[in-house]
This record gives sequence, C-alpha cells and structure tokens, in this order.
Amino acid sequence: MLSCTGHDKIKGSKVNNPDFDKAYLYIDEGKADSSFFFFDKARQVFLDNKDSLGVAKCLVNMAITLKDQSDYFGAQETALQAVSYMTPHDTKHHIYLSTNYNNLGVASAALNQYKPALSFYELALKFSTDSVNTFIYQNNIAICYQNLRDYSKAIQLYETLLRKNNSSSKRFALILSNLARTKWLENKNYNAERELLKALSIRDREKDLVGLNASYAHLSDYYEDKSPALALHYANKMYEVSKKIKRADNEVNAMARLIELTPSGLAKNYFKTYQHLSDSIQLARAAAKNQFALIRYEVEKNKAENLRLEKENTEKQNRLIRQRAITGASIFLLLLAVGGGTLWYKRRKQRLELEAENKVKETQLHLSKKIHDVVANGIYRVMTEIEYKEDIDREGMLDKLEHMYNQSRDISHDVEQKTITEIPYSEQIAELLKSFAADHRRVFIAGNETKLWTNVNKRVKDEIKHVLQELMVNMKKHSQADQVVIRFETSGQQLKIVYKDNGIGMPQEKTQGKGLSNTVSRIESLGGEIIFVSELGKGLSVTTNIPLV
Repeated sequence: MLSCTGHDKIKGSKVNNPDFDKAYLYIDEGKADSSFFFFDKARQVFLDNKDSLGVAKCLVNMAITLKDQSDYFGAQETALQAVSYMTPHDTKHHIYLSTNYNNLGVASAALNQYKPALSFYELALKFSTDSVNTFIYQNNIAICYQNLRDYSKAIQLYETLLRKNNSSSKRFALILSNLARTKWLENKNYNAERELLKALSIRDREKDLVGLNASYAHLSDYYEDKSPALALHYANKMYEVSKKIKRADNEVNAMARLIELTPSGLAKNYFKTYQHLSDSIQLARAAAKNQFALIRYEVEKNKAENLRLEKENTEKQNRLIRQRAITGASIFLLLLAVGGGTLWYKRRKQRLELEAENKVKETQLHLSKKIHDVVANGIYRVMTEIEYKEDIDREGMLDKLEHMYNQSRDISHDVEQKTITEIPYSEQIAELLKSFAADHRRVFIAGNETKLWTNVNKRVKDEIKHVLQELMVNMKKHSQADQVVIRFETSGQQLKIVYKDNGIGMPQEKTQGKGLSNTVSRIESLGGEIIFVSELGKGLSVTTNIPLV
C-alpha cells in the first residue's frame, strides 16, 4: 500500500470558480484528461483573484492526476509548485500539505528515489490530521526503510503499528504480512510462513482482493527457494486476483513471476501475454504524458493569445496618442516657423543630421544581418551535408569553413562592435527553437512573451540562447524525440525555463559531456542552477532557474 485508494480529492474555495467544479465532475466520471484541463483553467482564475490556496488545490489535484497516469516527473514538478502556495503555519492548509507531500513521496518511490520519498512521507505525517492517513503514511515510511534495506527501522515501525491497529482486520493483515516479509528479507532463515498464511486467511475472509494480491506475492517470494511448486501456485493465484481487480501493473508483475517460476519450455505463452501487457502499459503511459503536456501547452497558448490581443489594443491606443501628439507638434512647429525662420532652420538642420546618423546605423544593421545570412546559414548548410552524406570530403568541408571564416572577418571590419538590433529577443528565441522543428518533430513554446524579457540583462539573454541551442542540438542528435515543449515563466526575481521531450532519455554518463558541461557552467556563472532529470526510454526534463537581481 503506497497511497490512498483512488484520487485524493481536494475541494472547497472562497472564489466562485465553475471550472474547479467541472474538474471534480470529470474526476467522478474517470476522465483524467478533462479534469486536468479544467483544473489548469481554474488555477488561472484563482491566480487572477489572488487566491493562493485555490491555486494550491488545483496544483495538488493536477499532481495526483499525473501520478495516477504514471507521469512521475511531471507529478513531482507540479506538486513542488503547489507547496509554494501553501502556508505551513496555517492549520487550514495542513490537510492539503499532507496530501501533497504523500503524493510527492509516492511519485519519488515509483522512481526508486527512496531517500527523498522518505523525507516527503515524514512531512506528510507531520501535517496529517486524519488517523487513516496517518496509518497510510507510517506504512509508506516503513516500506521506504524496507527498500533502503534498513530492515531494523522498518521492523520497529511495523511492530508499533501492529500494536496500535489490532482492531481493524484489514490493517492488521497488512501490517502482519509486511512485518513477516521484512523479517524474512533481513534473515532468510526466518520462518515467516505462519504469519504470512495468517494474513492471507484474514484477507480471504474479508474479501480484500488488493490485500490478497500482496499476500500471494509475498508467499510466492518466500517459497521460491523452499518450494518452487508452492511459489508457482501462489504466483498463479496472484495472477488470477490481479485480473479481478483490473490493475494492469499487478497483472504484469504476476505474469513476470509466472515466467520466472515456470519451466522455460512452458513459459512461452506467459511471455507473449507479458509482452503484450507491458507494451500496452508503456504506450498508454507515453500517450498520457504527451496528452497532459499538450493540455498545458494549449492552456498556455490561449493565455499567450489573450495577452497578445491586449498588447495589440494597447499599441493601437498608443499609436493614436502618438498621432495626435505629432499633429499638435506639427501645428506648433508651423507657428514657430511663421514667427522665427532662423530657429526653424537650425532645428531642421539638426533633424537632417539625425536622419543621416540613422541611415549609418541602418547600414551597420544591414551588415550585421549579413553576418547571420552568410556565415550562420553557411555553417548550417555544412552541418546538413555532414548529417546526410555518408562519404564526407573532409578537405572540402575545411575549405568551406575557412571561406566562411574569412567572410565573417571581412564583414566585421565594416561594422561597429555594438550594433542596434531591432528584432525583439522573444522573436529571436522563437526563431531559434522553431528551426529545430521538422515533419517528424513538433516544438511547442509557452510563455515566450516580449514583456518576459524586459528586465533581463544582455549577458543573461546571450547565455540563455547558448544554453537553449545546446539543448536543442543535443535533442536533435540523440533523443529521437517527436515532441519537445519549452516553457518560460518568472516568479518574483527568478526566471524559470523548463525543457521537456519524449525521447529515449539520456544515460547518466551523458550529462558529463563537454557540451552539457558547458551548459551547466553557463548557468552557474549567472548564479543559477540547472537540473537534468532523465529516465532511460522515457524522455528528458531540464529545469533552469536564473536569478534576475
């Protein structure tokens, strides 16, 4: 038992928010994607109304949905975001903090991150206000100790729970079975048979199918070396119960036990069923992860579109004001011209000089763009030739690169070191990222608004472009991803950039490559941090936090 059965519902809010209520209707109907979508919409309403607890409730529910759909990294990110909207000193927030920390523990444990999971479960226990939840969190802590092979602490906690919960048959059977298994794991000579069978008998009497599945698994493990026939018998029982409770993960685990315990000549049919179930689960989880990423993207896109329309309206009003100002200024200049020709002449001369300066700057800008058109595009063409040609003419490639170097050096002699760039930075970023899109690869961008970059200095912008380019190049070369999502957001004086793809993931040793090491160094030089989270075969997530002070 890792968590509460079903979806831990977090309800109630001081703001009238119909989307919040719709989300719960979809939870009751078992439509996770729809509930996730409306929780995300409700979250924005709560944000606009400065209802931090309402925002937290939405994020907690979204994190639980992601965990239930096996998107454990997404669940961790969303649950940690929820923590920032809750106040530990407010007792009204404790039930939500408790549920959220337990969900973080479950997601971390599913990723085999048992030490962080243990810390989260302890925080869930700290804020627990319900005896049933307290029991669940204590059991989760004991399981963490068991997975960390700290059997003495697990046994001590189970024995305490056994004394406190002897009035509830299901709880008693749960603790008894887990305690016996832990003692056997600590000492393979320990005779756990009587306790395991007693727990099985209680669960059978109570018709506790989930508990029976766990008991059959414990007994199959226990008898594997002592009596292979009994181990196979309980594995078959485990598979029968898993089909009744209709949990695909349990069926896969039971089938794996049957394959392991059945003689090789008879296990072929089991293996086919196992492979089919396993493939179905992986496809369903991958589809769910992509679906929720796209839901978040669509919500962010709609928000960005609304902001764009507001910006356009503001710009129209500003243009109207400027036009009126210009008209008034023209009348004023006309009156001045009638009264003083000399003053008008001097001002006209100044204006002509300014126009001449602007033309010079336009020329400089033209030359600067020429560097991009000639050199950058030339390099990209060379890269394309290297990528798609099997036989590479090394000398020819070197000649092309030298030619481009000479062109860039010659052009640089004609341009000032500091040029005026009229292209907004947000458009530069969009152009950079979209250049990596292809027929087989989609690139989604969220939050890349002009005002986001207003208070970001040039050095930070330059480093961010290098970092994003390195991530996208790495993705193109190695990830095999067909969907990439990049999200930008600010919180206080922090700039956060989240990169996610659904590729094959990245081996641990790959994070030490030169390109990615340079990426880490760039972010650290800005006083920020960059976190790589990857599970082989399940994509890559990179979170970058940069202070803007």
